[in-house]
Amino acid sequence: MPRSVSTTPFTGARGCVSDVATLALRVPLFPVDRQLRLAAVAEARESCPMRIGWAAIFLKAYGLVAREMPVLRTWFSGGLAPRLVTVPHTVATLAVNRTDADGDRLLFARLRKPDAESLVEIQRFIHACTTEPLDRMFKRQLELEMVPGPLRRTILRWNMNSRSAKRANRIGTFSLSTLAGLGASNRFHPTLCTTSLSYSPLESDGRCVATIIADHRVLDGAAVARALQWLEQALQTDIVAELTALRAAPPAAVAPPRAAA
Repeated sequence: MPRSVSTTPFTGARGCVSDVATLALRVPLFPVDRQLRLAAVAEARESCPMRIGWAAIFLKAYGLVAREMPVLRTWFSGGLAPRLVTVPHTVATLAVNRTDADGDRLLFARLRKPDAESLVEIQRFIHACTTEPLDRMFKRQLELEMVPGPLRRTILRWNMNSRSAKRANRIGTFSLSTLAGLGASNRFHPTLCTTSLSYSPLESDGRCVATIIADHRVLDGAAVARALQWLEQALQTDIVAELTALRAAPPAAVAPPRAAA
């Protein structure tokens, strides 16, 4: 007797993720790895009165690097006359896993100018992304999920090739996606951004592997390797200094984020 099967609807949430992954196949992405020495960062983080997650630390550090490397704020715009478009500031796209009645779902949060935000504020933002109601934190994505698939893909393609500054706000100039909190590493993942950052769990000696996935139409391996080198420097200097300064900050300045209602 043949086994019975069950089916479930292909939701707009899954459709949106599927569309991003499908469109990313058209981007000539390549990964570059570097082993980072983060023992000093880990020590400063452990002594901080407020728990600052690694995602906040990497968002801030990569934002600092992108501030000094315009190519990390640049994207490819196709058409009959292809152009490279650069914006003056970074917009980070953070991949967030949430669970609702339909199970796990992947959402994308936007953070403007992470290099200009404090680690405390970035951590509060991440906390809100993981605890606040979805319709408050991800309104635009929820609206996009309700759009029929063909129209949704058209919107995403339009945004990808846009030469407007709004493109950075809608897609991001770089993204961050990590499974380090689950003890795993997603070294290669689809992205619509010019670069996407990922990192592995920290080893006992303070080392971890960071990966930048990059669009070969915009930059080459040497530039990505330099970005990883500067990322390590930013982590060892700017980030350690900020974490150390938090030890002497007034309690109100490092108060834990308010729990979601």
